[in-house]
Amino acid sequence: MISKCSKLENSISSTENMDNLFKRATFDNSAAEKTGYSNYSYWASTWKVFVKNKVAMFFMVMLITLLLFTFIQPFLPGQKSPTTIYTDPQTEIQLRNLEPNSEFWFGTNTIGQDLWSRIWSGTRTSMLIGLAVGIWDAVIGIIVGSLWGYVRSLDPFITQVYNVLNNIPSSIILILVSYILKPSVTTIIFAMCLTGWLPTARFVRNQVVIIRDREFNLASRCLGTPTKRVITKNLLPQLVSVIMMRIALAIPAAIGHEVFLTYIGLGLPVSTPSLGNLVNEGRMVMMSPSLRYQLIFPAAVLSLITVSFYIMGNSFADAADPKNHI
Repeated sequence: MISKCSKLENSISSTENMDNLFKRATFDNSAAEKTGYSNYSYWASTWKVFVKNKVAMFFMVMLITLLLFTFIQPFLPGQKSPTTIYTDPQTEIQLRNLEPNSEFWFGTNTIGQDLWSRIWSGTRTSMLIGLAVGIWDAVIGIIVGSLWGYVRSLDPFITQVYNVLNNIPSSIILILVSYILKPSVTTIIFAMCLTGWLPTARFVRNQVVIIRDREFNLASRCLGTPTKRVITKNLLPQLVSVIMMRIALAIPAAIGHEVFLTYIGLGLPVSTPSLGNLVNEGRMVMMSPSLRYQLIFPAAVLSLITVSFYIMGNSFADAADPKNHI
């Protein structure tokens, strides 16, 4: 009997000791909210991944520096006019084909114009064309492509329109519009915008078709979510990476089309400096070794812009993919 009592007392004391070792759990609403909170930001994560790509960052800094200098260059002291024909003050002979020197940093062209000023003025013109066409192609292409891929009733009509326009070579449209209308920056932008959005629309349509019948989109449709909201909230965020890449590639492509039109004589007039005009002028004298600088300088600026947009577009597309976010 005594042993049983002692065992009972020991079990009671051990239970009391166990109670002292542990604390009862309590529920804290604020702590629960902190546990479930995530400070994840899509754009912040995209930027962090993009910054890790040193090559892309280098070209981005180079491109931003180039563009900033291009737009502030006319306001710097000692800059010459890109359209003025310079002559020798004593003989009044045009200062033609002067090699780079302290007065004309990039030399002069075949009629005595300052090549330094013409290159930066031409870069401004070509960038204006590229940005205008690139933005138009992106906006129209994304809108048409999203509706084309998601709204099934519009698919046959837009497909027929696409087939008709796409079967006409874009170069033919550019040439015809440039030939009919007066050559100008507006004419070139208009000609490129007519059919430039077709590749983007087709690309976005194919991507939307792939993801439109996934579970979250089916659930949204069952709940009666409007088409506009499904496209803007469900579909387009899934395509940010590929859309940004298309936009980045559309800008140098537009500049390349401007160079092509000028090359065949249907681009901007000679009085309007552009990279296309400068490359075309340099091409005419490239067989003379002493005059090749007239082609090298504008071609180098054009190549830097094109390569920078290409590398930045691909790098940003990779960074915008949520799979690469940590």
